[in-house]
Amino acid sequence: MTEPARIEFPLALDERHEPTVGIWNRLEGRPRTADFAAALRAEIRDPLWLLTRQWQLGEFRASDAGSPVTATYSVAAAPPTRYRPPAGPVEPLPDGRPLESVAERRSLAFRFGPDPVSFDLRLTMGHRWLKMIRDLQLAAVEDFRGQYVARYPVALPDPEDPADTPRAAHPQVWATLQAAAGRQMDGYLLYRHLKDGSGHQASDGIVNVLHLHYAELNALGREFTAWFDALIDQPAAAPAWDPARLEHRFSVAAATPDGEQVLTAPEYPGGELDWHAFSVDHREPLGGTPPAPAPVHRTVFPTPVRFSGMPLPRWWAVEDGRTNFAAVRPDSTDLARLIFLEFALVYSNDWYQLPCDLPSGTLASVRGLCVTDVFGMKQWINPAATATGDPRRRWSMFTLDPVEVPAGPGGEPVPPAVESPRYLLLPPGAPAVADGPVLEEVLLVRDEQANLVWGLEQTVRTATGEPRRGSEMSAESTAHRRSLQDPPAPGTPPRAAVAYRAMNSVPEHWIPFIAVHTGEDRRSVRLQRAAMPHAVDRTSVRPRTELLREGLDVLPPARPRSYYVNEEEVPQGGSRLTVAFNRTRGEDGRVTVWLSARRGAGRGEVSSGLAFDHLVPTLKPAASDGTMDR
Repeated sequence: MTEPARIEFPLALDERHEPTVGIWNRLEGRPRTADFAAALRAEIRDPLWLLTRQWQLGEFRASDAGSPVTATYSVAAAPPTRYRPPAGPVEPLPDGRPLESVAERRSLAFRFGPDPVSFDLRLTMGHRWLKMIRDLQLAAVEDFRGQYVARYPVALPDPEDPADTPRAAHPQVWATLQAAAGRQMDGYLLYRHLKDGSGHQASDGIVNVLHLHYAELNALGREFTAWFDALIDQPAAAPAWDPARLEHRFSVAAATPDGEQVLTAPEYPGGELDWHAFSVDHREPLGGTPPAPAPVHRTVFPTPVRFSGMPLPRWWAVEDGRTNFAAVRPDSTDLARLIFLEFALVYSNDWYQLPCDLPSGTLASVRGLCVTDVFGMKQWINPAATATGDPRRRWSMFTLDPVEVPAGPGGEPVPPAVESPRYLLLPPGAPAVADGPVLEEVLLVRDEQANLVWGLEQTVRTATGEPRRGSEMSAESTAHRRSLQDPPAPGTPPRAAVAYRAMNSVPEHWIPFIAVHTGEDRRSVRLQRAAMPHAVDRTSVRPRTELLREGLDVLPPARPRSYYVNEEEVPQGGSRLTVAFNRTRGEDGRVTVWLSARRGAGRGEVSSGLAFDHLVPTLKPAASDGTMDR
């Protein structure tokens, strides 16, 4: 055999005469522990790694942009000057008074019966008047005090009159009225005498008074009425409380460069009044607003946004670690947390804030904004809400939405045809409100067994103005009514062991509401206040609280009106209504006191035990000898 020809190595590789396998080695760093915390700590002893990370994050990449240096804006701010309750005329909005007191205030004279104002307030007014005429009494020979006590006496209730049962049944109230009757003056009677619009004077009916004292008494009378009008804030016309919806509804108006802007609070339950309770209403202007004030132009210095735990803009700084964003684990549907994390970790250093001081109680809008950067370039900033094209780019915060007008019964809401300007509302609210004890508390609850809605009067006001439990007042009233009844005459013994009873009774403080149809719409219903027969004399039980006496306290010859509550206002959990006095100070330091009603969440369903058509035993249990005792 001859020796094979020698083949060149490059030619053999190109023609693949012999198969080859490529082998190479890879250099990798092997961590000595499974914990990567030390590698991610970015310690200062490794500056080359830090410079590399800065290069990877683009911190060495320049951009054709500048940081803002100054910003000039024009803002128009106007205070609300007009106010309108839902069923009343337009009136000027009082200056320096919190808007909560104007919207929540209620009239003290909620009844036209024997107690239009609580007894404690009547005595306070009487003490005030007698103190005002004390100096005049010392200088004169006439007995002014005795004459006023005799002309405006404290009425003593009649225990035999069923109408005086609320005042005569409670022992403490009865004892207080007895102690004051004939000794103290009813100051509210004098106040009504001076305020009835007939031009009555404080000296009317006071005999044996020299003419030189008439002018002094009449001047004190005007001072007395002014004192009481300023003591407790009351509505001049209709209140803002809507008894059918169990919430306040009112509107305010302010003059702006875009014309009069009407803001409506359609669902204000009471308590803290903030900007989100209002909506822009284009349906009906209030009118009478003054001219709009001129816009204010200001130049300020923008500052970067800072918040606790914000990532620092440079790697060379050490973060404090007060906020651990890595511990936030949002779900895929938790968009709010995802957006916040994206802002905090990615775009937080792109935001700047501008100082803009506005007085409280104003409706403001930014008319324009111009930003000047470090290169001297000026840029006009347009509001995001005015963006054209994609509706998703029209973004805004803390602005008021327009009122949606329903198309009709059962129709979908119709958006307004007029585009609403973007405004920021700083309502003229109270910085702090002191709440008094709850005078009235009503729970509107559902009773599925009886298929009713009950108004439970948990707390009621006595004639002396003190709150008491509704169950205690109900038991005292029932016992008093029983004492007025004649003892039952002895009758024939029952002939059967059982008797038929059409319906049992519930306590007096359980006021029923039945479902009735609304007009011609047979599908929608409302809750109408009804009345239960009393367990003693079978008369209709009337509610004691002002909240449930809507339409009952009317002057004759008018007849009591029915009271309806919207069915959707009483959810499965119920609703809680309270009445209490509130006190606060305005910006000028003036004290404001008002009586308000507020709505809150209920406490669930109840069972009244109301039953119909059942049998009750008439014979006593069997005796030891096997006979039945009657």
